[in-house]
Amino acid sequence: QVRLVESGGGLVQPGGSLRLSCAASRSISSIYAMGWYRQAPGKQRELVAAFTSSGSINYADSVKGRFTISRDNAKNTVYLEMNSLKPEDTAVYYCKAANNWGQGTQVTVSS
Repeated sequence: QVRLVESGGGLVQPGGSLRLSCAASRSISSIYAMGWYRQAPGKQRELVAAFTSSGSINYADSVKGRFTISRDNAKNTVYLEMNSLKPEDTAVYYCKAANNWGQGTQVTVSS
């Protein structure tokens, strides 16, 4: 089991950028499937971006070209760089590693 702590959320204007971090309580070098999900009010949780167990990266169509997922195994951290943010990106963003979830961080895109 691994504990995950997300950070970096906040309020940003449309067109702005944020960088989310997900810090794990132990080494993630052996955890291939890690990613970011989000849940907007009244909607189901959905995939945003994730590393798969085969080593590839999946992005939701709605964020392709704007968001980038990366990981630093030495720091036990996964990142989500979000650019050109839109109001529809507003949600609680969750980190997932294997079957473990973080508590989430709120991202609000509004003028």
